[in-house]
Amino acid sequence: MTVKAKIKMADDHTMIVPIVVPDLDEVRPFANDLHRKGVFWSGDAFGWSAEYNPGSDEPPLESNMAFTPADFVIGDSEVWFFSLMWENGPDADPVEFRDNGNLI
Repeated sequence: MTVKAKIKMADDHTMIVPIVVPDLDEVRPFANDLHRKGVFWSGDAFGWSAEYNPGSDEPPLESNMAFTPADFVIGDSEVWFFSLMWENGPDADPVEFRDNGNLI
């Protein structure tokens, strides 16, 4: 889907540009396939930079969590961003976060 996004420039100028945001019904199966494989992956997906990090039995630094959850991220936090985190365990449904704050 093509949408418009506000992008803040370094000189305090804001540009409005068209971008293509992927259908999340296509992104989720892609991320779930990476999760089933359980191996680190980084590259381009659906026209955006993306990354999958497998979970670990080790807790994150300075966290009360008992393990480090697997996660998948796609997009750019300054434009559009979507993530999945298996914070309830590797066999539970992932928690989703989407940042559409710059889309208009």
